[in-house]
Amino acid sequence: MSRRKRNLILVVTALTVVSLSFLGSEVKSSANLNRFRTQPEIAPQLIAQTARTRDVGQQVYQQFSTLPLENKYVSKETGQVDADNTLVSRLIRYHVYVKGRPTNYRLDWKLTLADYLGANELMQEKVYPGYDTLRQNPIEGDRAAIARLNRQQRNTLVETLVSIFNPNSPASAPDSETPPQQKTAPNREARPILPQPRPGDAQLLMP
Repeated sequence: MSRRKRNLILVVTALTVVSLSFLGSEVKSSANLNRFRTQPEIAPQLIAQTARTRDVGQQVYQQFSTLPLENKYVSKETGQVDADNTLVSRLIRYHVYVKGRPTNYRLDWKLTLADYLGANELMQEKVYPGYDTLRQNPIEGDRAAIARLNRQQRNTLVETLVSIFNPNSPASAPDSETPPQQKTAPNREARPILPQPRPGDAQLLMP
């Protein structure tokens, strides 16, 4: 092979390497750009959801002050106790984001409490709120806290959650346990009232 051909091959090889390197950097830059573009769209939504959950949780504790906080878990990110990560905030996130249940019916909140009591659906540790942000998964502590509530306290919790999420809802919810009023059945033995005979009526029958 002549020297000229060898030089031509080296030049082509060098150009190929440069082109591939440039293409790879462009693909990587494009991927980073797309990730940067999607994050601003997702972040505000997540922040808004978290803020909403904590806001409702604070309102629940304002109306139900004897409810346990269970907020002594340590954050993985800061290494400090996350006082805003409460039992109610995790219960709401489990109800809404893990189970996808509506917030305006008492029955759905009762189903969620039944999950905590082990009487309904099985709760998964790896998807429970706080498992990825707290050093200790709070699921067992939260289930024990709900189990310590008596029936009246659980009903109060349900009523408080429904009233906060739906401040303009009517007093009676669709899942109310009060039976509908029955219509009064007609009295089959009732007879029509006939007019009483009067003096002189017999003459009307004469020819």
